[in-house]
Amino acid sequence: MSARAEPASPALLALPGSEAYIVSRWYDWAFFLLPPIVALAVGALIAGTPLTDSRFRLHGEKVTWAGLFIGTLIHGHLAAVLLRSHGNADIFRRHRLRFLVAPVALFAAMMLSMWAVVCVTVLVVFWDVYHSALQTFGLGRIYDARAGNAPALGRPLDLGLNLLLYAGPILGGATMLLHFESFDAFKDVGAALFTAVPALMKSHHRVISWTIIAAGTLFLVYYALAYRSLYRRGYQVSFPKVWLFVSTGLCSIYTWGFNPWGQAFFIMNLFHAVQYLALVWWSEGGRLRRRLRLDALRAGKPIAVAVFLGGVLVYGAWAELAPADDRALWSITQTVALLHFWYDGFIWSVTRKQV
Repeated sequence: MSARAEPASPALLALPGSEAYIVSRWYDWAFFLLPPIVALAVGALIAGTPLTDSRFRLHGEKVTWAGLFIGTLIHGHLAAVLLRSHGNADIFRRHRLRFLVAPVALFAAMMLSMWAVVCVTVLVVFWDVYHSALQTFGLGRIYDARAGNAPALGRPLDLGLNLLLYAGPILGGATMLLHFESFDAFKDVGAALFTAVPALMKSHHRVISWTIIAAGTLFLVYYALAYRSLYRRGYQVSFPKVWLFVSTGLCSIYTWGFNPWGQAFFIMNLFHAVQYLALVWWSEGGRLRRRLRLDALRAGKPIAVAVFLGGVLVYGAWAELAPADDRALWSITQTVALLHFWYDGFIWSVTRKQV
């Protein structure tokens, strides 16, 4: 999701007293609300087991079962956006140029320029953090709409909170260097200025951490006081939104900030991907069934789900096993990743304008 727009569809134009959930109580709890806590539990359970510690060779690469699984899921959910862009005839017809030209232009740029490869590689790492924060933000805004609140009420507060809860623990916590190591890619183009960034961040990490803790604490106090003021003026509290923000925030702080069991990337990417795939199925599943002419079949919905998940996971497995030193294959996977972030935010904007 993107900060430029909140996800919206005719079903989301809720009035006071309407259903509090996006899809249904069970669907939301299974795929939107519980995944952060479940992912944290899964990360704890598999840590130190053969799933994370035993390596084996696959296509010449040493992998673990946990790494192979989460890598496949990450790449697969990135490709799922194509169902919303190229698979949605209404949106594709209106913006055909950016859906056809942008992927070709981006791939060509990376094949022609190593600078493009390096810049995209670093951009993907940090746009992913922003994108993940905005997904939780977007879900929260839908829950606010379901509670009957005005679309813009508290929006800047929620945006600031989610950026803080995602980016703050990364910048100030145990996984900071793991993110900034992506700048090492600039060695391939001889840009010494940028390759010095990881060491610079590491040397100032303590100052950065305490600055984020101080500023974050002040913002949380401001956030609480601001929402108390909104509540006194009629704001309706959405329990699903509160649960989502609190559980995701605590998971992010604990996971990114302390990297327990060394499973931070597994945990955070697991629940993010599950939420995203559930969002895409909710918004595009009906169109997929119609395109596959499955509506008349009793098993049409399970078949469509299998086609959807099977398609994205096949791509995910291929992308995860693609050799990183193959420039063409790497450029394809980075093109898909970058367009995932751009298309997703853009499509929500288009959908909002249509509504």
